[in-house]
Amino acid sequence: MFTGTYTAIVTPFKNGAVDEAALDRLIQRQIKGGVDGVVPVGTTGESPTVDYEEHILVIERSVKFARGKIKVLAGTGANATKEAIYLTQRAEDVGADGSLQVAPYYNKPSQEGLFQHFRAIAHATRLPIVLYSIPGRCGVEIGVDTVRRLTRECPNIIGIKEAGGSCDRVSQLHAVLGPKFEILSGDDSLTLPFMAVGAQGVISVASNIIPREVTQMVDAFACGDMKKASHLHAKFMPLFKDLFIETNPVPVKASLAMLGMIQEEYRLPLVPLSNANRAKLRATLKTCGILK
Repeated sequence: MFTGTYTAIVTPFKNGAVDEAALDRLIQRQIKGGVDGVVPVGTTGESPTVDYEEHILVIERSVKFARGKIKVLAGTGANATKEAIYLTQRAEDVGADGSLQVAPYYNKPSQEGLFQHFRAIAHATRLPIVLYSIPGRCGVEIGVDTVRRLTRECPNIIGIKEAGGSCDRVSQLHAVLGPKFEILSGDDSLTLPFMAVGAQGVISVASNIIPREVTQMVDAFACGDMKKASHLHAKFMPLFKDLFIETNPVPVKASLAMLGMIQEEYRLPLVPLSNANRAKLRATLKTCGILK
């Protein structure tokens, strides 16, 4: 359902508002690049700094711009269950294909709290749900046993975006939940290692910039063409790394601005790249053949 390459699409701003025209251009470029779908208003989409109306606007416009050609896996998670349910139901209303549900952040619930949180959301929607475990940002990991409990009680919980950096954990999830449960890498640099132990694709930051190349890498590996996949992985590894030279999504938005695709605009507390890191990122884009 949600396998292959999904782009964690940025939310472009212009003069303090969502730049809908730029969002349309970005999504059309993703379609031309062959990705399987986009993920609006996730971490890369600056979900913490958009209000409710903007959040739903970005999802609704993404659905419209995707025009049924690629899927829209909407970021509708929150650290309050009531808020997550509201956003998820609204995403369902505007035609999203699924929901990405990040672990609650800051309040650090127990595994039982995580279970009840995700179960409540799953029971409140007909959308298929992909969980999102990113302990580096949330301070809590969605345990393997918790994921197993959830899949037993909630048939619409069908996968997980795994951003904990551990191949062992991907192996455990795959062993416990089987091949029908979809595991997606949350780190571009770990896509191939994760796929080697059971993941079925990636929710990518880098594909904002190189959608075709990330798609080719994932598809090559899935088809057994290890030589091609490894070549693309090695070629773009400097980019995979430097897109996190500062807090995501600052480097990827800076890169897109360098390429003339968006205005380089953030919302506080995010600020532009430092001059030193901007120079390093520009050099990496040139080395990878992306920027002239």
